[in-house]
Amino acid sequence: MGKIILTGDRPTGRLHIGHYVGSLKRRVELQNSGEFEKIFIMIADAQAFTDNADNPEKVRQNVLEVALDYLACGIDPKKSTIFVQSQIPQLCELTCYYMNLVTVSRLQRNPTVKSEIQMRNFEASIPVGFLAYPVSQASDITAFKATTVPVGEDQEPMIEQTREIVRRFNMLYNTETLVEPDILLPDNKACLRLPGIDGKAKMSKSLGNCIYLSDEANVIKQKVMSMYTDPDHIKVSDPGKIEGNTVFIYLDAFCKDEYFAKYLPDYNNLDELKTHYQRGGLGDVKVKKFLNAVLQEEFEPIRNRRKEYQKDIAYVYQILKEGSEVAREVAQQTLHEVKDAMKINYFDDIELLNQQIDKYKEVK
Repeated sequence: MGKIILTGDRPTGRLHIGHYVGSLKRRVELQNSGEFEKIFIMIADAQAFTDNADNPEKVRQNVLEVALDYLACGIDPKKSTIFVQSQIPQLCELTCYYMNLVTVSRLQRNPTVKSEIQMRNFEASIPVGFLAYPVSQASDITAFKATTVPVGEDQEPMIEQTREIVRRFNMLYNTETLVEPDILLPDNKACLRLPGIDGKAKMSKSLGNCIYLSDEANVIKQKVMSMYTDPDHIKVSDPGKIEGNTVFIYLDAFCKDEYFAKYLPDYNNLDELKTHYQRGGLGDVKVKKFLNAVLQEEFEPIRNRRKEYQKDIAYVYQILKEGSEVAREVAQQTLHEVKDAMKINYFDDIELLNQQIDKYKEVK
């Protein structure tokens, strides 16, 4: 079997540049690499309902927003299968079976789940669906027999939980039906976790500290110029800190040497810019203006492609419909194999039928 990718996003809002450096850019590279037999990209609307059940319209509207962002970034429906999670009922059935292989205490120990629960202030009022999120994710990954899951580092505990479920299932039912996936982290360490523009640990839609892929040029500029830098760098002459400085973290993620010749010819590369900032004599405004130029260069083509797709929304929905049909067929085959392994394929098991016939022949 060739290498298979499964990845995706929850449709709770437009995608932002944290998604882009954390996964979207890499997905496009992997899609075009020719190394993978199949690539499945899921819009995880069912998982979005685990903490948005009271606001279905939010999820409904953002399915399209996420699809537009995917296409704008270069996800090609001829090379990748883009599908909507809720349209694949087999995933729910797999989740139901996997739930019996995981304890509540193990789910509660999952670091990603713990941090998400804390961020949403669920405390004791945790929706069951939210707590079981890692099980649902295991269902998504295994349904498509994904060998590779490209995600950010914050998702490592979720992938490990999937591996545990795979090992438990295969051992319990003496089978090799399920495939244990590998995680694929971003190759640029600066992209492992892009902070919000306010300097918070993570760019998050709920915190309102994002630069969105669809933001217009003037909005990006406004957000960049308001960015958190070094609070002790008050005067231009003051030495500045690079560590924890949001502007330089973004430059680490997006800057290329050729941008200096075009936008800041006083420097040859980012290292020279950092050295000057650290010794003093370089103001935040100048660095922010350079970052704005870099981000405009990176995201203007994406924004323009998005506007082209927005002109034919019916076509975008057709892509999602056709992708969901393909995904449903693949998931159905995996579900069939899972039920075979569990011996709950009652009406397909001729041997079982004959055994029962013979058994009840003896009953008088």
